[in-house]
Amino acid sequence: MDILDYKILSLLKTNAREKASAISREIHLSVSSVIERIHKLETSGIIQSYTIITDEAAIGNDLTALMEISLEHPRFTENFVQYIKSNPNIVSCYYLTGEFDYMLKICCHSSKELEEIHREIKQQEGIRMTRTHYVLRTEKNIYTSLPEYYSEK
Repeated sequence: MDILDYKILSLLKTNAREKASAISREIHLSVSSVIERIHKLETSGIIQSYTIITDEAAIGNDLTALMEISLEHPRFTENFVQYIKSNPNIVSCYYLTGEFDYMLKICCHSSKELEEIHREIKQQEGIRMTRTHYVLRTEKNIYTSLPEYYSEK
């Protein structure tokens, strides 16, 4: 990856629907070169997907919670991760160091729905302990952090 690839990623991060022609003008590279670079970023797995960021409350998810999970033993990991991947309300799952093994981001309609999700999680085999935090307000929500050295200074 070079500085042009980072510039392309930065522009796509701002607007994943940006046209190659607009990117071309911005970074002073031909449209075909931009398309080729984007294709290489996709096939190499650097660009894994294109997505949207929604206003959770506007789509009916009035509650966001972060839940820490501790497993009794690593042998429970595979089944736990399968469950996490199958639950559409769990939008992020991170494997951690420290007292807890996982951090989940859960988006749902209500505290009643969160209670049901919490009950389901606690029923999974091997759950030792959970701790749940209600999110009062989201101050920042991005999916990718690009290194600062990509920009020309």
